Amino acid sequence: MDLFEYQGKQYFAHYGIPVSPGDVADTVDEAVAIAERIGYPVVIKAQVQVGGRGKAGGIKLANNAEEVREHAGNILGMDIKGHTVYRVWVEKASDIKEEYYASFTLDRGKKEHLGMLSAEGGVEIESVPEDKIAKIWIDPVEGLTEEVTRAWVAEAGLDEEAVEGAVDILQKLYTCYVEGDASLAEINPLILRPDGSVHALDAKVSLDDAAAYRHEEWKDFVGLEPRDEREREAAEKGLQYVGLDGSVGIIANGAGLAMSTVDIVNQVGGAPANFLDIGGGANADRMVDALTTINNDPNVKVIFINIFGGITRCDDVANGIVTAMQRVNLDAPLVVRLDGTNAKEGHAILDAHQSDKLIKQPDMLSAAKKAVEIAGGN
Repeated sequence: MDLFEYQGKQYFAHYGIPVSPGDVADTVDEAVAIAERIGYPVVIKAQVQVGGRGKAGGIKLANNAEEVREHAGNILGMDIKGHTVYRVWVEKASDIKEEYYASFTLDRGKKEHLGMLSAEGGVEIESVPEDKIAKIWIDPVEGLTEEVTRAWVAEAGLDEEAVEGAVDILQKLYTCYVEGDASLAEINPLILRPDGSVHALDAKVSLDDAAAYRHEEWKDFVGLEPRDEREREAAEKGLQYVGLDGSVGIIANGAGLAMSTVDIVNQVGGAPANFLDIGGGANADRMVDALTTINNDPNVKVIFINIFGGITRCDDVANGIVTAMQRVNLDAPLVVRLDGTNAKEGHAILDAHQSDKLIKQPDMLSAAKKAVEIAGGN
């Protein structure tokens, strides 16, 4: 789960990381009220989960109520790279002496946490030369000591007056990342102010959904993101779903297979209507939920079910498909590819139900071609 900037700052503040005072607003009047409360000048920042807000005009400085009204009015409703702005974050403007970059994420290859720190912050980290980024790998058992943090800050070449503040924040950021079960905790920019203090001017936090059961407080983050209605419905059913603009509905087991299915539909000339991963061990109820969600998309002309059984048994999936067809009045035909564990038994179950509404194909490529043919291409 990716957090908006304002949620990330609230998250950081919980762990003692200093952030600018501010609040989130849904309307222009709310933005003005917040600015009046925290004092001018303020910065109005679009809350969308995409970079490039500043270049798009989604971040503006305001020195009085009139400017807040003008900027908030322009930003609310703005489209930034396909993301509509429904909220703005209004925060006290900060004087900036230097900008840095800091983050923690997981290096799966090394099975250790990766920390990145650079004296060249405020830009996309991908544009920073490799030799300007100080990296450390942290054993999860040993953790991040103050001694290691100081050596890391020295290697990154941060200003001398920023050292104490940076060491403190980096250790808190690591705690936030580990104890908070984040998969990414990033500050860009981490700023040094003229008075020598250091604090987070932006926040990017991704939480590990697999750890949600340990964090009752995460419920506060759910439902705050304006979502595609299809995605909202899928989320309520616990489905991993991303809505797209095409006409071929896709159901697969496993994120990798689901992405491959999206790719192959594109490769044979079709347009996926969604990404939907039903995960392992899919039963009839889960298949009903998946088919219902896709069936509610009026753009879907065919549904491509692509299953490779491992832990998931193809006969269970087949029974789920049959049950779902009895419960859901499907508007689009199904094209089904089953392979892997108990595929023979799965095919036997589906054989009794084949029709122009249920079409089996022997492999992934032929199934993709058939689905695209039915959908009529793009």
